[in-house]
Amino acid sequence: MADYEDTNRAFVQTFLSRNVLTFEQARPILAAIFSVHEKKEVRAGDITQDDFTSMISAANDALSPLDFEIRSAFHQETRERYYALVNTTSDALTQVATIHSSDEIGYVKRLFDEMFDANNTERREAMCIAGKDALNLVRAGRRETQTQQNGEGQTKFNLTAHEAEVLLSKLVAEGWLEKSAKGFYSLSPRGLMELKGWLVETYNDEENQIRKIKSCEACKEIITVAFFRVQRNRVCPNCRTEWDGKHYVGEKAITTSESYLKGKRRSGARPRDDDEDEDED
Repeated sequence: MADYEDTNRAFVQTFLSRNVLTFEQARPILAAIFSVHEKKEVRAGDITQDDFTSMISAANDALSPLDFEIRSAFHQETRERYYALVNTTSDALTQVATIHSSDEIGYVKRLFDEMFDANNTERREAMCIAGKDALNLVRAGRRETQTQQNGEGQTKFNLTAHEAEVLLSKLVAEGWLEKSAKGFYSLSPRGLMELKGWLVETYNDEENQIRKIKSCEACKEIITVAFFRVQRNRVCPNCRTEWDGKHYVGEKAITTSESYLKGKRRSGARPRDDDEDEDED
């Protein structure tokens, strides 16, 4: 590839080390790369979206034979576009497994089951998990490990609460998960991009018309947070049903529920105004 230079290699190396980038994060990096290549100072403000897009296009041409691709997705709440280097063929969980133990992977699978199965029903499409509930999965894992030793059960992992807490922090640092101000874990843009195929295959059953993993009719990206603050038209483009302003998707499906608010009142904590009054995303 004649036009593929050291600048392009340095750009790809950035993705290998950083996992995820936004355009604003990439600007000073590209400025430094161009400064070295052109032997003159290039400022971050000089880097345009077209520069960034051109570098991604060249990188994808080189990476395609290796089954890698730089993909992008909007953050569902901030609407900022994120870019991630994705393996297009292997199971994303296999990639996670290269740097985590079998017990940790067992815990991650159980975490996803809780997020996308138990916390994703017709009544409550949350697709996230509270920090305390994530740590409580440790006890469930120990019970299932014991059951498996007796000849039953399928899931096996054995972590302490501290090890689970450290693992959750690592998954956030690695860009797989995000942790909200209220302590809920959800998949990050990188996680959604890399795990999209696995999530659909694992939690959807088209034959029995079970669709726990849904995609936006417009952008085709997975929805884990409803988007009416950005999409001002509150009518579903598919079924033409208007949103009633009461049923939420994502963390607010939990934090606006009566059981959650009752627990806050019982503990003496006053619910924040955005729990009750904020428009849906």
